Amino acid sequence: MRLLFTISLLSTVMSVAAPLAAWADPMDDAKAIIAKHQKMPVFTPPGEAFDAKSCMAGKKVLSIPISMTIPFNVELQKAMASAAAEVGFTYTTWDNQLKSDQWIQGVSQAISQKYDVLDIAGGLNPEWLGPQLGEARAAGLKITTTHFYDVTQTAAPSVDYSGKVDFTGAGKLLAAWAYVKTEGKPNVLIIGSSDVLPSIPFVKSIQEQLKALCPECKQQHLDVPVSEWATKIQPGVQSALLADPGINYILPIYDSMSQFVVPALRITGSEGAVKLASFNGTPFVLDMLREGQVQMDVGESLGWAGYAAIDNIMRMMCGKPEVAKLNVPLLVFDETNIQTAGVPANFNDGYGDAHLDGFRKLWKLK
Repeated sequence: MRLLFTISLLSTVMSVAAPLAAWADPMDDAKAIIAKHQKMPVFTPPGEAFDAKSCMAGKKVLSIPISMTIPFNVELQKAMASAAAEVGFTYTTWDNQLKSDQWIQGVSQAISQKYDVLDIAGGLNPEWLGPQLGEARAAGLKITTTHFYDVTQTAAPSVDYSGKVDFTGAGKLLAAWAYVKTEGKPNVLIIGSSDVLPSIPFVKSIQEQLKALCPECKQQHLDVPVSEWATKIQPGVQSALLADPGINYILPIYDSMSQFVVPALRITGSEGAVKLASFNGTPFVLDMLREGQVQMDVGESLGWAGYAAIDNIMRMMCGKPEVAKLNVPLLVFDETNIQTAGVPANFNDGYGDAHLDGFRKLWKLK
């Protein structure tokens, strides 16, 4: 009797659960992802408060970006230096022009000048400096990375603390945007660069989110190394559009790729019919958005990112747990709010300044 009752109960539960599953609306899910990132960013403490000024007194940090010829790195370093100045410790940016011998010289400088921390920043892979970082650790330096790994990736063994970025979250957002804006019928061309380590999970997150929202919808992936963007993106996009005129959205994972996508749209007569959304909030791309060439750009304030990176470095030096990801919110820029990014656009307008007061309180500076 008890067995029959259990079977009857299970049948009832399953009959109720089936309609509930059928009611799940992928369009509502996609819109919810977008709405979450259309609000003005608020500050969320990445960990417990600590007396940063006391524990960082006399400390020295040297940061080696991948190149100071890249505006992204210049702005990120400026923000990190500003945060360090507020706390009151020595922060040095190692100027370089994307040359490996210059990176190696930077590591040597950190060792010889007895720095406490060596930060590998803005796209520079610590594995490219394996032997040199080994020497630095042997000399007593701590090694950090800033804005390199995705939150799903494990840092190299040579790295003590890593300021990771939610590239996968940006990927889900881009997929949701394409799904909503095509009314649930995306035919997407994703442009990635697998030579940049976090690009791999970034592209995968777009692909998986699109499949989850729309299993039958079409998607394809164009992989172009960073060094070949200027020569391979435009013809690659043209070929894809000619082979499949049904493509209705292009998602370059880094927005600087967009400058090579737009000419391909013009040449193939696809401008207007094929839309474009990307990630980074690079000023010239935000200007393209304001002019109608790009429909959406997921931005991140580099001022905010710089303070978040310094926060994670100091947590390492002050004996606090590593943050799971840099405390940098992602914000959707589209035609409704693009004017807030400045005219011309810049790296920091449009995000508010909640991070400044937030980090100052977190570090017990006020």
